[in-house]
Amino acid sequence: MVSAETLAIELLDILFLIFGFIAFVISIKIYLKWDINSTSKTQYELEKLSFLNQTIIKYIFIIKLPLFLFFIFTLDRLSNVITGAMCAVGVVNATEVGLYLMILKIINIYLFGLWLVLNSIDLKDENLSYTKLKYLIYIILFILLASEIALDIYMFNTLDVSKLVSCCGTVFSSSSSSAISGLFSIKTPLLLAMFYGNYLLLAAFKNNKVIFCTLNLTFIFISLISLILFFSTYVYELPTHHCPFCILQKDYHYVGYLFYTLLFLGTFFGLSASLFSIKRYIGLSLIFNTLYVLSVSFYPISFYIKNGVWL
Repeated sequence: MVSAETLAIELLDILFLIFGFIAFVISIKIYLKWDINSTSKTQYELEKLSFLNQTIIKYIFIIKLPLFLFFIFTLDRLSNVITGAMCAVGVVNATEVGLYLMILKIINIYLFGLWLVLNSIDLKDENLSYTKLKYLIYIILFILLASEIALDIYMFNTLDVSKLVSCCGTVFSSSSSSAISGLFSIKTPLLLAMFYGNYLLLAAFKNNKVIFCTLNLTFIFISLISLILFFSTYVYELPTHHCPFCILQKDYHYVGYLFYTLLFLGTFFGLSASLFSIKRYIGLSLIFNTLYVLSVSFYPISFYIKNGVWL
């Protein structure tokens, strides 16, 4: 399916693939021949190539981050022409690769961001101790990036506007046959205890790298589950509406973009702080995670204050 939005994404994907492949080839060369103790001409050329490589990878991530938001926006726009779709969920379900593509995009954003943190640490090391490691990691990242681009192109070119798809109200319900329907058996008190408990544990174990890293990972999943099952219903003020995508729409003041940005920043800085021992990132992680908790908590609290009852 061709539209202005999908065409823009596919063109950027092609550019990512071209420049990403250039960085991939350079990364292999550096990984195989890098020797910081050497004073040879080859080593000098590799150091110049490394600077070029870092720039390419950095700008791929810089463009990729807002492009992901534009991808979600595009799916939402496409829902207007696909039968049965009310938001991005219907478009994701319109092809067999939609869900996998979404998950892969999120994983890639985290991994590319962590690569940039490692690169920053390497540049501050006078011995460039992590150069071979970071380019080995990028070699793996390029495979993931290429897979994402392939799925992007496949998804947009196999969308069938005449195909009847399930709307979000059907997918995100206890009667759904999807895997997520089993989550609706979780009782609200238990769900909220898990959510707020995980948040409090983040502050309690901020100085333990392994636990803090693990808690940030679990916070991603628990936050998304609690958003779907509980908090989103208060954004919609409708107890049967659990969609995590409709909150990205104009009708709800695009508040979903705020939620997901805060959650990403909080957990990203948390993972970075744990993996790379960057103490200042601990504070940033706690700040953004706190802002996320406050922002989602605002809706049920304000609803109760206005109406005197819970949904």
